[in-house]
Amino acid sequence: MASAAEQLAANLNLGVLAKATELKKRIWFTLGALIVYRIGTYVPVPGVDAAVMGELLAQHGGGILGMFDMFSGGALGRMTVFALNIMPYISASIIIQLMTAAVPTLEALKKEGEAGRKKLNQYTRYLTVFIAMFQAYGIAVGLEGVRGTMGPAVYDPGWFFRISTVITLVGGTMFLMWLGEQITARGVGNGISLIIFAGIVANLPSALVATLELGRTGALSTLFIIAFMLVALVVIGVVVFVERAQRRIPVQYPKRQVGNRMFGGESTHLPLKLNTAGVIPPIFASSLLLLPATIQGFAADPQGEGWLAMIAGALAHGQPLYMALYAGLIIFFAFFYTAVVFNPSETADNLKKYGGFVPGIRPGQQTADYFDRVLTRLTTVGAIYLTLVCLLPEILISNYGVPFYFGGTSLLIIVSVTMDTVAQVQSHLFAHQYEGLIRKARLGGRGAPRPR
Repeated sequence: MASAAEQLAANLNLGVLAKATELKKRIWFTLGALIVYRIGTYVPVPGVDAAVMGELLAQHGGGILGMFDMFSGGALGRMTVFALNIMPYISASIIIQLMTAAVPTLEALKKEGEAGRKKLNQYTRYLTVFIAMFQAYGIAVGLEGVRGTMGPAVYDPGWFFRISTVITLVGGTMFLMWLGEQITARGVGNGISLIIFAGIVANLPSALVATLELGRTGALSTLFIIAFMLVALVVIGVVVFVERAQRRIPVQYPKRQVGNRMFGGESTHLPLKLNTAGVIPPIFASSLLLLPATIQGFAADPQGEGWLAMIAGALAHGQPLYMALYAGLIIFFAFFYTAVVFNPSETADNLKKYGGFVPGIRPGQQTADYFDRVLTRLTTVGAIYLTLVCLLPEILISNYGVPFYFGGTSLLIIVSVTMDTVAQVQSHLFAHQYEGLIRKARLGGRGAPRPR
């Protein structure tokens, strides 16, 4: 009996150790891939004066360039091979996702399962290359006209520089897309999200040092800095609470008899998140509102563009028009993107197809209407939450000079990606525990005495 118990314990320990080793390998692979990404953010693009580019970002950091530089982890400000980061892939993914709701062919592919998903991923990659080429060429042409106090940004402008820059930047984006897919398959968490997360987090220490430097020079009071840190902690807590919040709609499946056996009869639920749109509404709203300021900053004669300068001034950080439009666009994109990613009629039809129903609601159109009402109320609360979380940091950034990295969008991305990664690690650990229990039950069943 003792030897059997010892053998059972040894087998269980070996199984748990093997699974723990697999999880460690996944974590180390993820960390190694992110280190490779961070090294690439310091490899410069040939022919560009990084000092002039840094000066340009210092002058126009409040525009769309500042937001893209934040997402790229400073790679755009240093003009490195990862200057475009993974943003073209995200743009392509969003465009393909929006087109699946408008183009019947893509909508049919979405319903085909794994084969359709692979086809949509292929289209997304093609569109990523096109968007990256367009953005890279625009950056190359724009850099040729940039001059700083230390001279021009490009040493030798011309078609050779443009072609080499396009190849370099597009290659960097495609490498990051491949690296993100490898992290998702062989690591822990969503690779694309972790790359953006790493870029934002990498610059948080310098942003914190800059804030403390403002306090040391007297630009910000010590009391304000302490209050700001407390507000940031409260906002993070609110984001964690709301991102985990969901409405669970009960779903019942009827019993059915096949031969002499009964199947079905389960009671489950359909989870609807309070914030279904995620961080997409703030990103879209910021991009649209920062475009006039960015175009006006690159204008050859900013004083001559009176109407553009007036629009850019009215849409500057902290201005009432900017705040009102920012809130309105966040609310609009929250409802728009939620309507794209969740179709109440399709969900109701799928439930009806498999025999499921919501207790007290007739299957079919009434179920779809019920889903629509619930989702509208949830999205209203989620849109208000997104607006408040994003407007509060905007007030601090515009009025007190707080660094851009403490904005609402960056906090949302950091908290959401952290929660998703921790949840995946916990799922791996739970799976290992369940496998250990199953193995223990099997070995225990073999060693148990049979009844006479």
